[in-house]
Amino acid sequence: MEKKDLLKETIKHIDIKQINSTELVNAMRDMSFTSRDTATAADIYDRMINDRDCSIIMTLAGSTSAAGCMQVYVDMVKNNMVDCIVSTGASIIDMDFFEALGFKHYKGTPFIDDKFLRSNYVDRIYDTYIDEEELQNCDSTIKKIADSLEKRPYSSREFIWEIGKWLAAGNAVKKDSLIQACYEHNVPIFCPAFSDCSAGFGLVMHQVENPDKHLSIDSVKDFLELTNIKIKAGTTGLFMVGGGVPKNFTQDTVVCAEVLGHEVEMHKYAIQITVADSRDGACSSSTLKEACSWGKVDTTFEQMVYAEATTVVPLIASYIYHKRDWKNRAQREFAKMFI
Repeated sequence: MEKKDLLKETIKHIDIKQINSTELVNAMRDMSFTSRDTATAADIYDRMINDRDCSIIMTLAGSTSAAGCMQVYVDMVKNNMVDCIVSTGASIIDMDFFEALGFKHYKGTPFIDDKFLRSNYVDRIYDTYIDEEELQNCDSTIKKIADSLEKRPYSSREFIWEIGKWLAAGNAVKKDSLIQACYEHNVPIFCPAFSDCSAGFGLVMHQVENPDKHLSIDSVKDFLELTNIKIKAGTTGLFMVGGGVPKNFTQDTVVCAEVLGHEVEMHKYAIQITVADSRDGACSSSTLKEACSWGKVDTTFEQMVYAEATTVVPLIASYIYHKRDWKNRAQREFAKMFI
């Protein structure tokens, strides 16, 4: 077997516009266990969409973008189902920007010798393969963009905005990336741990070549900008895929606003789709009920869905898309706050 044999079948991203899950979600409402939890989560998301005062923040952690949900998130942005994104760097750069450059993720298997994959420069995400040489092209493209910008500290939101501008200027091979969709619809993207991805390698190369004056990422500026969005938004709902830094960072904006002297309400609505649990004293950054004790999340409309996200995110997003109540929402365009 050669490298070309490993990278044959591409991952195809599910299209919620073509698949209507309404009847299935309605049926799950009268079932039990994770099915009923999924339907309840869909109902809470529906409340967010129909609450005229509610701004929706989506958080992304894990590898769902590489695994086939990339188009789901793009369609959520394009159809006014989300107003702000907080994500791991990998979801935004290693997966979304990577495909915007024309590269693909491939169907693989976990039942393979990983030393063999390494010898062929193929990276593995469980049963998904990535060409490491193409990923290094992604690294160097990030460096190229950084080299072209003013050398100063940027929030991750600000730098990702510049990436979106670069893609929209005719540099995108794949025109339907999440970064470009967010740029064109004024939806800000934050990656509070931005260096933990392909962007980190590119920015390291940039700083090595520009040791005295260079572009850097200011995570504190991220925190302030996202907190200012929370202050302006007032009522907020969270659609959280996975947990970790994006989840906690977003929840912390309530506390940050308070320490800055602003009276803000806790996040009114919250959904988390995760395979983590609380046996280790957490849940990849606390359960939603626990977050209430910190003053972060109200517990009136909250739902934990314990499922691998690629199995339920398309169901919930399709249900909301085909209800079409998003057509009646006012666009927030929070990115305009920073222009």
